[in-house]
Amino acid sequence: MSAAAIVPATGIVPELAIAAMPDDERVWVPQAPDVWFRPLLLNTVNGGWCNLLRVRRSGVLSRHRHPMLVVGYVIKGRWRYLEHSWVAEEGSFVYEPPGETHTLIVPEDCPEMITFFNIAGAMIYLDESGRQTGYEDVFSKIEMCRAHYTATGLGTGFVDQFIR
Repeated sequence: MSAAAIVPATGIVPELAIAAMPDDERVWVPQAPDVWFRPLLLNTVNGGWCNLLRVRRSGVLSRHRHPMLVVGYVIKGRWRYLEHSWVAEEGSFVYEPPGETHTLIVPEDCPEMITFFNIAGAMIYLDESGRQTGYEDVFSKIEMCRAHYTATGLGTGFVDQFIR
């Protein structure tokens, strides 16, 4: 059977193949001072997302917990969790178990960190006492992207290419 004769099943959302590192700086969505994320996949079916996290400052980024697993791959720079002795350096793979609370820190001598994260579920931000201070899920990420892309001239629909 030739490839031209294969008919895709009805309702399948098309695949996604994009350059992970964008040429246009506006694709990076601000998350905090000197912290941005670049959406790669915003999965409304299972509630997770894939993105690049870019940090251009040192110090504590956030204390948070995930109700589901997270995996990461460090592309540039390094970071660690206050609660662990390991350091995630360029080329490192990281697995974060569901339910663990951790505090992301970028060291003083790291001018830029970029890590690919595949996040299942949500991010629950916590203070030093473990009280919830914020929450992000795929739907709040979509709204952050939509607002940013509208404000920067990319348009309200720019985020739609990442939604599956």
